[in-house]
Amino acid sequence: MLQGLSHQAREARSWPFEQARLLLDRVTRLRLSDAERDLAATMFGEGKYLEAVAALPALAKPVVFQCGYGASGLPHLGTFGEATRPTIVRNAFRALTEDAIPTTLIVFSDDMDGFRKIPDNVPNREMLEEDRDKPVTSVRDPFGEYESFGAHNNARLRAFLDGFGFDYTFMSSTETYRSGRFDDVLLRILARFDKIQSIMLPTLGEERRATYSPFLPISPKSGRVLQVPTLERHVERGTIVFRDEDGELTEVPVTGGHVKLQWRPDWAARWTALEVDFEASGKDLVDSVRVSNRVCQALGGTPPEAFHYELFMDENNTKISKSKGNGLTMEEWLRYGTPESLTYYMYQSPKSAKRLFFDVIPKATDEYLQQLDALNRKKAEGDNAAQLDNPAWHVHGGHPPGKGSPVSFSLLLNLVSAADASTKDLLWAFIGRYLPGATPASEPLLDKLAGYAINYYEDFVKPAKRFRAPTAQEHAAMRALVEKLRALPAGADAEAIQNEVFEVGKAAGFEPLRLWFAALYEVLLGQSQGPRFGSFVAMFGVDRTIELIERALAGELVAG
Repeated sequence: MLQGLSHQAREARSWPFEQARLLLDRVTRLRLSDAERDLAATMFGEGKYLEAVAALPALAKPVVFQCGYGASGLPHLGTFGEATRPTIVRNAFRALTEDAIPTTLIVFSDDMDGFRKIPDNVPNREMLEEDRDKPVTSVRDPFGEYESFGAHNNARLRAFLDGFGFDYTFMSSTETYRSGRFDDVLLRILARFDKIQSIMLPTLGEERRATYSPFLPISPKSGRVLQVPTLERHVERGTIVFRDEDGELTEVPVTGGHVKLQWRPDWAARWTALEVDFEASGKDLVDSVRVSNRVCQALGGTPPEAFHYELFMDENNTKISKSKGNGLTMEEWLRYGTPESLTYYMYQSPKSAKRLFFDVIPKATDEYLQQLDALNRKKAEGDNAAQLDNPAWHVHGGHPPGKGSPVSFSLLLNLVSAADASTKDLLWAFIGRYLPGATPASEPLLDKLAGYAINYYEDFVKPAKRFRAPTAQEHAAMRALVEKLRALPAGADAEAIQNEVFEVGKAAGFEPLRLWFAALYEVLLGQSQGPRFGSFVAMFGVDRTIELIERALAGELVAG
């Protein structure tokens, strides 16, 4: 599906392709001998990826991408980002290698973690309090739908990912520990206990160092995950001894799900056991990644390629926090914007901190639409290289749609504002005059955007609208604009209207000219900015625009 792109992918400059090339270097470095690497480089250079994999069987083992999920809470916007970023790099890698080298994305649920904090958005909190500190998969489901809270959240996670079309392999921490998949690495940690401790202890405070152990035993009596010191180690038996909650010395195997690892050693163990090649994480985890890398190496593993992204901030430039509830939820974004606009926002400038609040949605939506239009223009010109560096290519996993929306989101918002349109039917009455023959069926994306625009206007724009009276200069210019609009020939298009608006502003002496357009938006629409005014007039209608200006000049909009 992505064949024939390797040459362009080698030249692409967007960050996913930069990561994909680093990943391909890693794969050949770790899996092939010097002679095999030379052969692979030659064959890759000739675009013979399938032949290279056939000649070098080590390349046929899947490249493993991974992201984690904290199963003590429901899926959220951060979960979407965790799965989106490695998926974007994975698609770039597939294009780079023409799909010849297999890949997989593991979504790993940390559902064996001790249940320490009860989420605010769940029922039956008293019951959950009784199960505090047990593995999440041993906590009763407060919704009464699954055998455990962990199973409930895992099901919600999978439905969430499936709903967005992610291609992934789900793995449960509980199942991985209990099945024996981690047994070998757990025994290695037991045998190299002192080495692991020498890495971990310097990263901890004095009090924590006194009791720290990489192993968190699960009490055979209470079922709780215990943070207690390891008192004895028996490498030959594969066991540890600890003091249980009742004070009794207890011996358990480190294998078979009897213990859980602390989170940094757990991360390293996962990388080692699953041979993870790529994982993205937030900038706040840089130090944790560094420590986990050392633990991974101590276990004989090779740390994955790490990609660190900046964190999202709220409207006050404060770090987004689930416990604080600042920022946006997934449901809130999808009330006002398309899933594609959200993916675009996740894609854009991952190394720069970005605000994650309601006011970014219209801009992200229009930028995504502009990028999609630009991509399709390059596609029509046969410019494959430019397509690969276009964000819309990555948003759609290399298979972008052939058309976007003929109307921008910001223009729809201004139309809703001026027309006070409360339903899509009312909005389509204007759209149909602007785009003869267009219908919701022929323009499904535009129809969706219309619904989002109504929601956004009702919730954010309408309550914040502040009309003002025009200044003397603005009053005279708007009166002149009315005369220009009346003199337009029937059927004048948006460009012809824009030119007249532009000339009126120049003649009225607005310097810079953007002050003229700002005045139009503030006086006529009660907001500080908007789309091209000519496009707005063409869609809203010349006669209705004249009526709107007359009402503004009469002071009716301010009075209302």
